[in-house]
Amino acid sequence: MCGIVGLHLRDPALYPRLGELLTGMLDQMCDRGPDSAGMAVYGDPVWSPPGTETVTLLDSPLPAVELAELLTANVGVPVTALDLNPTVVLNSVAAARDLVMGVRAIAPAARVIGFGTDLTVLKGIGNPTELAHRFGLPAAQGWQGVAHTRMATESAVTAEGSHPFSVGAGQCLVHNGSFSNHMSIKRELQRHGVDFDSENDTEVCARFIAEQLAHGADLDKALALVNEVFDGFYTLLVSTADSFAVVRDAIGCKPAVIAETDRWVAMASEYRALAGLPGVEQARIFEPEPEEVYLWRRS
Repeated sequence: MCGIVGLHLRDPALYPRLGELLTGMLDQMCDRGPDSAGMAVYGDPVWSPPGTETVTLLDSPLPAVELAELLTANVGVPVTALDLNPTVVLNSVAAARDLVMGVRAIAPAARVIGFGTDLTVLKGIGNPTELAHRFGLPAAQGWQGVAHTRMATESAVTAEGSHPFSVGAGQCLVHNGSFSNHMSIKRELQRHGVDFDSENDTEVCARFIAEQLAHGADLDKALALVNEVFDGFYTLLVSTADSFAVVRDAIGCKPAVIAETDRWVAMASEYRALAGLPGVEQARIFEPEPEEVYLWRRS
């Protein structure tokens, strides 16, 4: 049992409240996943300054300041680092892939947990609400955010096993449920050269989707293929730099509810996570149908 929340803002007047609203949603899901949590924010000007690329790390063996200095020398342009223990957030005008390559050369033990323009991913172990406040999520701004409270079932309680899994540029996946055939899919992806950072079944799905997108599929098609290829019980929320999508398995036993207004679209494992959103009384509220892909794009 895990908890999923996500918020896609249509009204720019709400952008300054993204972190506040997402924190309130996350708080309602603590009892569904008390051991660890993760969150991703699109468009925060502090964590992802305009005009820069952002790379977020776990398990850096170097202090953030020292890592930034070494990366600056490596990529040839200034790199800044923000220490949000246990996550380090890197920013630079350098390309994200150059930053990632620099990290792997300088600190190969560090785990890249997110990269791309405007995207910051934060993960940690402990009470989800306490983590959100420690990271400063209530003050975050932006147009989209997802978060997850985890009750570990398929792998150990570690920060790297927390969701979201972000394995493609600007792409995140959060998951409630489990996949029964993920190991066979993982071996097939590995035969095609895909590397993995954890033993988590959710990472397998995230990398499967990333591979589909990299080979030209749109997000609708990639999620339809998930339904064809993966067995198990699952509700997925997938976000990209311009999209927000939800899909469930054929049985639909993992809970999910969607609310939509002219100002926002939100998804959560339970309605109580949506109850505090502005104007929810006028929202269209519905449960997503099994195997149907629901997708909204940023205008």
